[in-house]
Amino acid sequence: MTVLALPKDPNARTGVLALLGAAAMLALGFASVPLYRIFCQVTGFGGTTMKATEAEAAAIRVTDKLISVRFDANVDRQLPWKFQMEQTTQDLRIGARKMAYYSAENLSDQPITGIASYNVEPELAGKYFHKIQCFCFNEQTLQPGQSINMPVIYYVDPKILDDPETKDIQQITLSYTFHKSAQQPVQKLAANTLDQSRPAR
Repeated sequence: MTVLALPKDPNARTGVLALLGAAAMLALGFASVPLYRIFCQVTGFGGTTMKATEAEAAAIRVTDKLISVRFDANVDRQLPWKFQMEQTTQDLRIGARKMAYYSAENLSDQPITGIASYNVEPELAGKYFHKIQCFCFNEQTLQPGQSINMPVIYYVDPKILDDPETKDIQQITLSYTFHKSAQQPVQKLAANTLDQSRPAR
C-alpha cells in the first residue's frame, strides 16, 4: 500500500492538504448529482416526476376528473439544437394514460449527444405525475441535421385528489431542458485525428 508523503515544509504541506481537500469536495460534488437525482425521482422533490411501469399504470383507477397538462421546451445555449413540443396542452382524465410528442433537430455539422432535465409545476404535483416512457430516461445522440420525434407516455395519479394541497390543481406544466452531455460521440474526432496524422503530399 502506497502512503502519500507530505512535504516537510509547513507551507508546502498546507498547500498539498488544501489541494487534496478540494479534490475530495469535487469528487463528492460529482457523486452527489446522481444521488440527488435518485432522491428527487423517489420523492418527487423539486417538481421531479415519477417513473412507472406498464403494469403499474394498468392498475391505476381512471377517474372522471379532468386535468390539463401544459408542455414546455427549452435548450441550453451550449447545445446547438432546436427542441420543441408538438402540442401546447392536453386535457385528460386523472388516471388515464396519455401520449405527447416533442421534437429535436441537430443544427450543427457534428454528431452531438444531449440529455434532458425535467420538472413539473406546481412542484407539489411532481410525485403524482408518472411517466411510463420518456426520452429523458436516456441520452439522445443526433447526427448533423438529423431530426427526431420523441414520445412521452404519462398519467396523473388519482392520489393527487386525496392530497389537500394538490386536489384543486387544474393544470400541470411539464417542462424539459436539453443540455449537452458530457459524453460526446468520438467518431468524427477520431477521423479528424487520422486525417491530421497523414503526411502532406
